Amino acid sequence: MARFLYTLSILALLPWAVLHLLWRARRQPEYLRHWGERFGFYDAVPPAPTFWIHAVSVGETRAAQPLVTALRAHYPGHRILLTHMTPTGRATSEALFGDMVTRVYLPYDTPWAVRRFLDHFRPVLGIIMETELWPNLIAACKMQEVPLLLLNARLSEKSAQRYARFPRLTCAALKKLAAISAIGDDDARRLTALGAPEVSVFGNMKFDIVPPEEQLSLGQVFCTRIGGRSVFLCASTREGEEALILDAWQKVGGGETALLLIVPRHPQRFDEVAQLVETHGLKLQRRSDALPVAADTQVWLGDSMGEMFAYYAAADVAFVGGSLLDFGSQNLIEPCAVGVPVLLGPSIFNFAEAARAALAVGAAHQVADASALVEQAQAILANALMRKKMGDAGRAFATRHQGATERTLKLLEGFIPAAR
Repeated sequence: MARFLYTLSILALLPWAVLHLLWRARRQPEYLRHWGERFGFYDAVPPAPTFWIHAVSVGETRAAQPLVTALRAHYPGHRILLTHMTPTGRATSEALFGDMVTRVYLPYDTPWAVRRFLDHFRPVLGIIMETELWPNLIAACKMQEVPLLLLNARLSEKSAQRYARFPRLTCAALKKLAAISAIGDDDARRLTALGAPEVSVFGNMKFDIVPPEEQLSLGQVFCTRIGGRSVFLCASTREGEEALILDAWQKVGGGETALLLIVPRHPQRFDEVAQLVETHGLKLQRRSDALPVAADTQVWLGDSMGEMFAYYAAADVAFVGGSLLDFGSQNLIEPCAVGVPVLLGPSIFNFAEAARAALAVGAAHQVADASALVEQAQAILANALMRKKMGDAGRAFATRHQGATERTLKLLEGFIPAAR
């Protein structure tokens, strides 16, 4: 009955979903493409045994990278199918994997759409990255005997409270999953409280992402373009954060000696942030211009996709966005792996365990607001010994927590032979 009422709700929301796509397309035209896929209609693909991985957006797609690499190496005769819900997730997949995988949108969670999806691709194994529970999809996989696993699961207290509003629906969905692995003990505890019968703790696969050599080389190219100036990188910033940072940066005259590099999380906001910088009266250049950064340029806008490791490699200190305001933080593991000192705001619930560990070993510092952020950034920029100490701690921290992908692969081996 709970899933029946849920399905009625999904049907009632479909008109809103269409309007939402049209609204988002005003700023991001990619939302107008591949509409049929969102309702379970797909182009023909050559028959092949298929591993299906659902990675809703950018973060989940990046998290899947080590697993995709491992599956391709161990099972070269299988196709990898990646499903997404956002154009940015799909674009990230294209940047990371090119034509090595098949990528489509996951359909809306109506019974007939998910059945069409499963009938079309016939996956031998399904994987949901991090946490996204779709009751009809999970039930259809169970009915068609497709093992569906929830891997690299993370569940904040806020998300757990939302799922807890629908206890019967959530519990039934969790019990139909073939296996669950979480990134930490707190995540496992919350999933268990919601009804998951058994949750393994494997750590975070994001620790297994190796900074690509070509990205590190590009970072050196960026350093050459910048011309030897110190760089304060604000990475993966979210709406509202840039204004706070620019205000604080201006108040202390930060741009007189160091270059402020801003890389917004979402590409549809590149122009908006550029306009914000100009409104503050600061001289701006954009990465997309592919020109040397002038000596009097105060802000360099990273308006490109798939180059985050290069930006980190060019930075002297990095703030991880989504943590200054209440977004829960973006991925702090990447800058640690490159050996860049990390600054975090007060909101870290998406990476709580990793953040606590990074703070404990001195790889990261946490600040309360934008003024403290800029003050701390300037202190680190002025202290070469502190930069080296924090960078070394970050590399050691990232290396020490690797291994989740290997543990995950061993778990999958128990399902793949039976699925063949």
